[in-house]
Parts: sequence; structure tokens; C-alpha cells
Amino acid sequence: MKEIVLTTFNARYSHTSLALRCLQANLKEFEDRSQIVEFIINSNVTDALEEILTYKPKIVAISTYIWNATHSSELIELLKLVAPEITIIIGGPEASHFPHRVDFSKADYVVQGEGEISFYELIKDLFEKNPPKLKIINGKVPDLKSIKLPYDHYSDEDIKNRHCYIEASRGCPFSCEFCLSSLDKRVREIPMEKFMKELEKLWERGVRNFKFIDRTFNLSIPNSTALLDYFLSKNEEYFVHFEVVPDRFPKALKERLTKFKPASLQLEVGIQTLNPKVAARINRRLDMEKISKNLAFLQEETEAHLHVDLIIGLPGEDLESLAKSLNKLYSLTQCEIQVGILKKLSGTTISRHDEEFEMVYSNKPPYEILKNKDLSFQKMQELKRFARFWDLVFNSGNFKLSCKHLWRDGKVFEGFLNFSNWLFLQTQSTWQISLERLAGYIFTYLCEVMNEDKEFVKKIMIEDLMIIRGRKLPLFLRDEVVESEKRKEPKKANIRQLKHSKSD
Repeated sequence: MKEIVLTTFNARYSHTSLALRCLQANLKEFEDRSQIVEFIINSNVTDALEEILTYKPKIVAISTYIWNATHSSELIELLKLVAPEITIIIGGPEASHFPHRVDFSKADYVVQGEGEISFYELIKDLFEKNPPKLKIINGKVPDLKSIKLPYDHYSDEDIKNRHCYIEASRGCPFSCEFCLSSLDKRVREIPMEKFMKELEKLWERGVRNFKFIDRTFNLSIPNSTALLDYFLSKNEEYFVHFEVVPDRFPKALKERLTKFKPASLQLEVGIQTLNPKVAARINRRLDMEKISKNLAFLQEETEAHLHVDLIIGLPGEDLESLAKSLNKLYSLTQCEIQVGILKKLSGTTISRHDEEFEMVYSNKPPYEILKNKDLSFQKMQELKRFARFWDLVFNSGNFKLSCKHLWRDGKVFEGFLNFSNWLFLQTQSTWQISLERLAGYIFTYLCEVMNEDKEFVKKIMIEDLMIIRGRKLPLFLRDEVVESEKRKEPKKANIRQLKHSKSD
């Protein structure tokens, strides 16, 4: 029996909720009376409810986000039907901003913003039979020097099978209008000595995959270099992810980044748009000279895996501007380019452009843009399919050589959009397309639409797909490999015996 259940629906099993662990770590005398119970968005909500009720809780606290808002709403409704005596508390980004766009009205209390202090105080009031008169509770901003850090609340199962999210700071100094982090313009840092002790404890427990959720990892160079030095001091294999701003890489940072081994470091570089007017309109800082130099440095002089972002649907960004942004970004770096769709997150100021640019969004999570002044609904649908197919073909790394032949003369966006539209005509779907089936479509398109030589296409596609050791080639390519091997060694040809080393 646990009197307090802290719960949420994560996007997938490999994810963990840092928020719930922060709350539990600061429950003080109520910590032992609480239990974290996590589900995924593929979970049946009634099954989740059944599991929650096995703890016989008096209070259920739910952390809400765009990916689980509808699940959270349904859980609240079912809880009130099945166990109306249970007090329901909600928090998280979807609950923190009014008006709520999903029905959370049956929740008893809403904690807005950070909850380490206010959630504890609410729990204490409820157990002392002194419930607050107001349903809405404004979260008190905690002093990061004094709160208890949450990392002891990762279980051995979490460490073995899931991502352990960590943060060395909160807030962001920038004012990008599409981002929730821009609402907290003060960057507050956890004292480095305190944080390093917790980081070392995680390492000693066996954590080797670290994902920092700090929005501006390279804002404080002393802290950034201290963290990089920590990981560089380790001799074992590990993987660490940081989100960085693209125009802040002083010498001290560059020197350390060059020392990381392959597959040990991933940097997420926020770009969003390379159109200066669009960037200025959404209060996005854009220094193209620094961005160009830093991307070149990261690609040419480090082994970091780079992940850069572009957003479709920003106010004033038409098709021509999108094309220029992607083409320019591709010319600067051959790394993973994440093409995302603009979302109207609750609490952000992006809505101030709605009238001028005729911005129309879905009223259901994740609140993606449907159309605007420059992009019709039909064109936006094309671009959403573009983003999905770009992930499958370019970002997957499965077709590094082949995909370069989907466009000509540096017109990456235009060429891939043509391919994307053609591919959708063949599949009528953007999901459940197997690797073998996708390879067949790419082969057909390159040979029949782009008029590439059939034997050349086979050669580069075999090289692409066999970059993963032991992968089984599609039949139309397998026959080609077998014939090739027979010509070399007639008695030994066997595709299953071919060995290829993995490389990037």
C-alpha cells in the first residue's frame, strides 16, 4: 500500500520521468509513503488505472505533456468514476497553462510550474486535513542549491534498460516564441560540486548513457568544460547527449570536443530556420557566420554525432525559404537533420502571429500547424510527409550513398520533395514501410525517374545496406551479390557468409 502514487504516460518504455523523481525526492517525510508508477502512451488507460489502484492510494499525482494529455484526461475521468474518494493532482506543461486545451476539469488540484516545493506543501496540507481553498496552486521556484536531487530514485531496472535523464541547469536566456523554455529566461545552475557527486554515483551504479535535458549546455563555459572533463576522464565506453546553441563554441570548449571518441558524444544543435527575417520574427538569434564556422568545426574536427533541427510552418517561412534553409544546412553539414512541424504549445507567445500570418493549428495534441498564409493545408500535408520520409531515408543512415542521387545540383529540398510525393503515391502511407520495401522504392525511383544506371544503383545500395554487419539484403539485391561472389569464388559464394564491418 502506498498513499501517494506519482504517475505519467511516457512516450516509450526506454524513457523515464525525471519530473516524477524530482517530486518524490523532495517529499521529505512523505517520500516512503509514495510510489512512482510509469506507463507508456501505448498502454491501455483502464489497465493503468487497475495497476494504480493496487496501491490503494489516497492521492494520485499525474504529470502531463503534449504526448500524454489525452491519456491523462481519460485517466482522471476514470479515476473519478471508479474511486471518487481519491484526490487527483495534476502538473506538468499541459496542466500549467490556461485555458486547458484538454479536459482536466475533474482534477482536484493543479500545480503550475516547478513542483518540488509546492507539491510537498500541498501533500502536507492534505494529510493534515487542511486542504487549500484554491484549486490552482502556483509553483514556487525552488532554490537549486537546497533541493534534493532525484538521481537516487532511478531504480536498478531503470539503469539497466532505460534512459537516465539528468539536468545541470534550468531555464533558457533566449526568447524563441515556439519554445516553453523561453518562459523561464533566468538560467539557474545546480552547484557543480553537488551535481558532480550525483553524477559519479550514477556512474558507479553502472549508468553509461547520459542524456542532459539542459536547453543551453554551452552557456556556462566553466560548467560545460567541467562536465566534458568528467567524461573525458573515464576510460570505459559511454554515450552522452547535450543540447547546444550553435554560436557559442570558444576555444576551451573546442579543445575538449575534439578529444571525444566516436560514438561517445551527441550534440543537438538548434537551428530551426536560416532565414534572418523569420528568425527575428520569432525572437530567434541567428549569427550565420558563427553558425557556419561552428558546424564546420564540429563536422570536420570532432567525432561527435550531430543532430540539427529545422521547423516547418514558422510564420512567414514560405516554400522557397524552407528550401533555402534545408539546402544551406545540408551544404554546411552532412549530419542528421531533424525536420519538425511547428506546434503551438500552451503558454508560448507564437500565437501572437496567428492573425497576420493566418496560422491555423489542430486543437488536439500535439497542436501541430495545419496551414498558414504561405502554406496551404495540402502543401503542409506534403511537407509533413516529407519530414517523415526524410527520417526514414536520410536520417536513418540506411541510404547514405543512395539518397544523394535523389536530388541534383544541390537542390536537396526540391529533389527530396519530388521523391516524397512520388513515394506517397506508391505507399499511400508514411508508416509501416519495411526496410526491404523502402529499398525497393528507392531503387525504382533512382532507375526509372532519375534515370540512373541500374548496375550503379545496385552497387551503391548494396554498399549502403551492408554497412550493418549481418543484415539480410532485399532479394533483388541479394541475387546481385551472389552472382558477384560466384564470379570471384564459384564454390564459396554464400550471402550469409559475407562479412562487412560496421562503419559510419
